[in-house]
Amino acid sequence: MANTMQFDLVSPEKRLASLEATQVQIPGSEGDMTVMAEHAPVITTLRPGLVKVTGADGSETSFAVTGGFAEINAESMSVLAERAYVGAAESRAALEGFLEDARKRAAEATGDTRDVAEKFVADLVHLMEAME
Repeated sequence: MANTMQFDLVSPEKRLASLEATQVQIPGSEGDMTVMAEHAPVITTLRPGLVKVTGADGSETSFAVTGGFAEINAESMSVLAERAYVGAAESRAALEGFLEDARKRAAEATGDTRDVAEKFVADLVHLMEAME
């Protein structure tokens, strides 16, 4: 049997997932990364994207996140998401509203803040395209 680790996904409202996983792909702010059992301890920030979990039984589950943090160690990983969505239809509708708000904020921003806001909008657009 493949090495497994505990995976937990938590949003401010509730725990969305708690399962044994063989690997988890996350949208790190510095680039995508794959986490497996025995990973070196690390904490990283997340950008909008898909968290893809491969379960111990080989099943794959995806969650859309709008950002957050991931805490990783050898036995487990926890994703603390700003917002997270499980179902594709629910995710799409919620993200469309979130994207509209992000575009308004980017248009009103100036200087470096505008650059960060435009990057966030681009990441959200990419996330929605990845969900299609």
